[in-house]
Amino acid sequence: MTVVDNLIFLVVAIIAIGLFVWQIRKITKNINQGYDKSLADNPAERWNNTLLVAFGQKKMFKRPWPAILHFFVYVGFLVINIEVLEILIDGIFGTHRVLGFMGPVYSVLMAVNEILALLVIIACAIFLVRRNITKVPRLATGVEMRAWPKMDANIILTIEIVLMLALFAFNISDLKMAQLAGHELPGAFPISAGLIDLFGSDHGTLKTIAGFGWWFHILGIFAFMNYLPSSKHFHIIMAFPNVYYSKLAPKGKFNTVESIKHEIKAIMDPSYQPPAPALDAAGQPIVQRFGAKDVEDLSWKQLMDAYTCTECGRCTDVCPANITGKLLSPRKIIMDTRDRMEEKGEHPAIFKPNHYKEMGVERVKTTDENTLLRGYITPEELWACTTCNACVEACPVNIDQLSTIIDLRRFLVLEESAAPSSLNAMFSNIENNGAVWAFPASDRFNWADELYVTVKN
Repeated sequence: MTVVDNLIFLVVAIIAIGLFVWQIRKITKNINQGYDKSLADNPAERWNNTLLVAFGQKKMFKRPWPAILHFFVYVGFLVINIEVLEILIDGIFGTHRVLGFMGPVYSVLMAVNEILALLVIIACAIFLVRRNITKVPRLATGVEMRAWPKMDANIILTIEIVLMLALFAFNISDLKMAQLAGHELPGAFPISAGLIDLFGSDHGTLKTIAGFGWWFHILGIFAFMNYLPSSKHFHIIMAFPNVYYSKLAPKGKFNTVESIKHEIKAIMDPSYQPPAPALDAAGQPIVQRFGAKDVEDLSWKQLMDAYTCTECGRCTDVCPANITGKLLSPRKIIMDTRDRMEEKGEHPAIFKPNHYKEMGVERVKTTDENTLLRGYITPEELWACTTCNACVEACPVNIDQLSTIIDLRRFLVLEESAAPSSLNAMFSNIENNGAVWAFPASDRFNWADELYVTVKN
């Protein structure tokens, strides 16, 4: 490479990395629309979860066949980044295979890199078949899986295949040129060595193909990096912090509303002093909602969940409400939260798709209210949830769909008294009788007396 080539590469790299950082800052700003919540407890347990679930892909292997294919793509992504690092150094300083000094270690890395690159191509091709030919239901159906999510997945898989092919074109041509020059290229290339004569023996042609493969691969990496914030594939970055900050308490344990808890403590203990309310910039008390109506009523972790969603549909696939034909789709809840967050904040992407509101597409019937609740998610969807936590258990990146559903339902009940009639009847019974049944406490054990008489007779 010439000095001019090095300068061009450096400028392109700075622009690409700068644009990516700019998008990450906007995503961070969007997530910070949520209220603050401390999740710094038990770091040892959190790191253990991150190693098992995020790095180890533990929950993916509940479905072994797609898990193995995904594992190839995931490990390939991690290992191939070593070669990307080498390309960056070579591009900036004009060197050639600068990490070759590592000797046998470099040979092992390059060999593993090539094998994984081939496995990535195979896995991505199978994923394309699953999405477009066999059409796995959870990847193709649902009101939320419209034109953009399907196109996005195909774009990602195609880009990954093309990037791996460009890498092979570079390695094959580079290997052949070294052979023609009578010297040995650093590293081991088991796949490229078998295809060494693919592009012939003309030095000019080989040099052109090698240069094209090198530039196309690294420019493709830069482009892909800046496409990520528009894509479901952003989970390859967000999965790690999301799993680290995921819920450690048992899944069936619900959180309490702090303001209500303080009021109850004050009622039970007259000496208890509730903490002073938080103040806004003008020094006025901040009025907090009971539950959530819009994204600012959710925590930053719940909004991070929205950016971590892989849109794989495993949550919806196991949801008993969805299976029985009800409106609820946990995947849609998370995707709607992300859409509303970006509508209210800033869209982080250079490429701005018209996500799930494509013209002419009939969604679940919402109102014209410009909030998450009713504007995106309907009460009918929320009340279909059985709070079984099947969606939370199924999610491979520890998204807590149920916490968002519960907070939205809390707003309906506590702020609007808009619970279904069956729940309102139960609330009245609890208030009047101290139990969910419609009879006084004195009659609560009548069933036992009747059972005793029946058994005795």
